[in-house]
Amino acid sequence: MLTLYHSPHTRASRIVRLIDELGALSKVDIRSVNVARVDGSGGHDPANPHPEGKVPLLVHDGVEIWESNAIILYLTDLFPEAGMGPVAGDPLRGRYLSWLAWYGNVVEPVIVMGAAELSHPILDATFRGAPEMAGRLVEALEKSPYLMGDQFSAADLLLVSPFTWFPAFAPDHPAIKAWIERCEARPSAQRTAAFDASRMAGVADVSA
Repeated sequence: MLTLYHSPHTRASRIVRLIDELGALSKVDIRSVNVARVDGSGGHDPANPHPEGKVPLLVHDGVEIWESNAIILYLTDLFPEAGMGPVAGDPLRGRYLSWLAWYGNVVEPVIVMGAAELSHPILDATFRGAPEMAGRLVEALEKSPYLMGDQFSAADLLLVSPFTWFPAFAPDHPAIKAWIERCEARPSAQRTAAFDASRMAGVADVSA
């Protein structure tokens, strides 16, 4: 049994979108829970088994998988027929794994530090900065429409997500802007937005 613990308009939404892209919505029990939010709303939900009270959390036959990039890798391996990520043995597997890891190791720290207006030589040396992050994306996207080549993949779904949540942090480059538009034009983006809207009222009732 597959269960996803999710809260609307959070990092878990991209996992819902991935499940949609995988054609697996009927195979996953998506449970909406309450979480503490930056604006002070929400809070701990005893129905959420995540040890830090966060989302997303995927549970497969009693085994917990947390962190978005780990969940994405797990799901694309579990449903390889959807073609959303190269499987073991594929020559592009290493590139795919690198993009997933790069998101957590570089992209999210850079964006969070930018939002918090934090700057320090140690942080810059460790995580790089917004110009370096943008440069890596531009280098890839000037060669092909998507990060893995001609086909949209779970790497695009993950890497594009912060720029759709926070458009102000999207690098101002034509190749990146066009990539964001291509990714968000996919029907899964609209369906996930509608799904979150339908679940938002229920989460609000839980926190009341």
